[in-house]
Amino acid sequence: MADVTLLPTDRILAATSFALTPGADERAAVADRLGIHGVRKLTFRGEVVPAGARDLKLEGVLGATVVQSCVVTGDPVTTRIDEPVTRLFSPDYQEPEGDEVEMPDDDALEPLTAEIELARIMEEALALALPPWPRSAGAEPVDITVTEPGSTPVTDEDTKPFAGLKNLRDKLSGDTSEE
Repeated sequence: MADVTLLPTDRILAATSFALTPGADERAAVADRLGIHGVRKLTFRGEVVPAGARDLKLEGVLGATVVQSCVVTGDPVTTRIDEPVTRLFSPDYQEPEGDEVEMPDDDALEPLTAEIELARIMEEALALALPPWPRSAGAEPVDITVTEPGSTPVTDEDTKPFAGLKNLRDKLSGDTSEE
């Protein structure tokens, strides 16, 4: 198993194993590109195998320990990520064109090019696996209300299905008190 970042696709005639373990400088660069505090550990291992007559299939596992900011306190939050990664490379893949395109059903499908960029796939998989709202232990829940100036904010009580009926009942009975 070689520590490679590019696999030439014309040489993959049988199962080809790979392993990436970026060094400290590379992990720092990944953290910078992803906008997080740090990547303490990062590995991407797996294999690429022929699939059908012309396609190649990558199956691997991404392992990482990352540090992000807590969305409430800003404190560092360390998260362990272990994520399966699958990609199918096909010469028949067509890039969607136009201003508005629908997402393809198979988001693991990619064009088959002269090389498979393992480092790019690793970083993309890490970006997708990051917790979107990391929270430190003990971070209190935050209640945020956003409205236009001069408007009354919508509350949870207002969104309940019978809130309108309750308001109508209160109007008809002459009860204008707030609970």
